Amino acid sequence: MTVERTVHHFPLDPASRQVRLALGEKRLAFNEVQERYWERRSDFQMLNPSGLTPVLVEVRDGKKIIICESRAILEHIEENEPEPGLMGRDPAERAETRRLLQWFDRKFDNEVNGLLLHEKMEKRLLGMGSPDHANLRAGRDALKVHLTYIEHLLEDRDWLNGRRLSLADFAAAAHLSVIDYFGDIPWGEFRGVRTWYMKLKSRPCFRPLLTDRWPGLMPAPHYDDLDF
Repeated sequence: MTVERTVHHFPLDPASRQVRLALGEKRLAFNEVQERYWERRSDFQMLNPSGLTPVLVEVRDGKKIIICESRAILEHIEENEPEPGLMGRDPAERAETRRLLQWFDRKFDNEVNGLLLHEKMEKRLLGMGSPDHANLRAGRDALKVHLTYIEHLLEDRDWLNGRRLSLADFAAAAHLSVIDYFGDIPWGEFRGVRTWYMKLKSRPCFRPLLTDRWPGLMPAPHYDDLDF
């Protein structure tokens, strides 16, 4: 069966990055369309009425399938391209992967991204004025709480869900990578997280993310350095 894939995404969107990492890890070729989602382009709205990235469009033997937003896309990829498996090999691993996916896409996104990325990225893209320094401090404080939790998980695990690389690692790395783009992660205080992130950053699927750039939003100097 021939499958042609196109991912509609915003390069600095953690949800979009999760999908790109999963496709890359499974060595599945795909085309990319970068979306300025805040402009609510009509053709993109027809693909996903919510106007949110990412969206995966597949053409399988002439039949088009549209899958909207990260969790649905990740499940679709795992169902249709099961090797290498990224959920876990047994029920306990799969349950932990699902728990951590939810953790990063709800709790982390709300407590950290909702402050740091909103103030440092979304306000600039939407022309909403200068960052609020109180929100930046609150976002950085919340980030340290989450980094402490990740460090705790990695004390007796090779990867976040246990012994094997999973979608949980890609979810965490996708979120952290965007924050790292802006230089807000205190890596020196979290050596275990840094070592884990360096392993992920060195994987072939991660390399396209390190070349991402957005006009007017330049990355921190160490962003694409594998030995940061």
